[in-house]
Amino acid sequence: MIKKKFDAKGIELTERVVAINRVSKVVKGGKRFRFSVLVVVGDGDRYVGIGTGKAKEISEAVRKGIEKAGRNLLEIKRVGNTIPHPIIGNFGAAKVLLKPATPGTGVIAGGVVRAIMELGGVKDVVSKVIGRTSNPINIARASMTAIEEMRTPEEILRLRGKKTFEAAVE
Repeated sequence: MIKKKFDAKGIELTERVVAINRVSKVVKGGKRFRFSVLVVVGDGDRYVGIGTGKAKEISEAVRKGIEKAGRNLLEIKRVGNTIPHPIIGNFGAAKVLLKPATPGTGVIAGGVVRAIMELGGVKDVVSKVIGRTSNPINIARASMTAIEEMRTPEEILRLRGKKTFEAAVE
């Protein structure tokens, strides 16, 4: 599978900090604290990315996370305001189920998946985190795996060598 990455230079991105974790390293003189941050960026229309940053201060960690997320943008394939088909994304112990929803349903999702879907411009989707993890980084990466593997009906027809839906039915 070819992974398409997009350049964030011409896109106006909004960011959302999803998780902040204080991590410590025990050294001879005591504990040294740092912050690990998970950031989701998106243009609110179709591009979304995730990034993690780690630094001694939260603001510096957020800046690093935004920078990394801007380099890892993916395009969310949509049909109207929802996704084209149900899909399960896997990463580590995390499994994320994304299902299309009827217009007006809204984004029914937990914190990390909600941020990814809203910043990616998806208005109607139902999601469920399946599996034995509550790790926000793994959940975010599983969601991005699902987004990456999504296909629109037009892409599937093109892969099968069909021109229109009627030709595919025959």
